[in-house]
Formats: sequence, structure tokens, C-alpha cells
Amino acid sequence: MTTVSLTINGDRRQVDVEDRTLLVDLLRETLGMTGTHVGCDTTQCGACTVILDGKAVKSCTILAVMAEGAELRTIEGLADGDTLHPMQQAFCDNHALQCGFCTPGMIMAAVNIIERHGTDIDESLVRRELEGNLCRCTGYHNIVKAVLDVAGKLPRASE
Repeated sequence: MTTVSLTINGDRRQVDVEDRTLLVDLLRETLGMTGTHVGCDTTQCGACTVILDGKAVKSCTILAVMAEGAELRTIEGLADGDTLHPMQQAFCDNHALQCGFCTPGMIMAAVNIIERHGTDIDESLVRRELEGNLCRCTGYHNIVKAVLDVAGKLPRASE
């Protein structure tokens, strides 16, 4: 067993894990944070996407011990109580979800797009950046609309 210390959604945590434990399993099985979904276990679908030290990553292919000292954000850390994060609200407003299985990973990837690129983004960039997240229901059009909707609501970097 190895003790892993990391900050999850602003809370400092220390957790004992086996060296082979995947980050997604730490979140779901050990910590009960089931918002991060397991889809493929092969980094193909993106349902397990979280933000690790400012980068969207697929937690099904990262060992928990690799997150030692890291800052981790999951879907559970986005809302402020009953107030949804702007991206979560935009997914609702733009009908960017159907079955909801890909939604947590898709939202985390979308939040990271805005964080890394700011609000000056276009449809092409959003589609390119979301290529690693699969949705079998929506055809991506409304997902892209939701991301662009949030970009339009946020203040420009020059403001």
C-alpha cells in the first residue's frame, strides 16, 4: 500500500492505495465519487475525464500514485451547492445531453477548453479538442453549442 496525498475539488486528502490502483478507481471505489464514469478502460471514450493539474486527462489510464501532490477536479467539484457551473447549465440549456453517460467527462473536457484557451474559441477548435470524448447519442452539435455558449457569456481576457 502507498499513501497518496492530493487535493480533490479543493479538499486535501490522504488515501492508502495499492500501487496498481487506477485514479478512476480511487475516485469511484475508494472515495465514492461516482460522477466520474468508467466507459472503456482503454482511454478511448473519455467518460472518465477529470482535470489534473490544469489538464484534462482520462483517469482510467493514470495510476492513483501518479497523482501524488496533484490538484484534481472532478464533476462533483464544479457546482456551487445548488448552483450549477456555467458549463453544466449550458449543457442543460442547449440540450447537450441525452443518456448522460458521457456528460461528466465531456463537461470536464469542455471546462478545460475554456480554461486553457479562454473565451476566444470557435467551433473548429471545440470539435478538435473534444475528439477524445465519445458521445453515442447527440451527434456533438449541441455539445459544441454549449461550449460556445459558455465562451460567449464569460468576460473576454482583455476586459
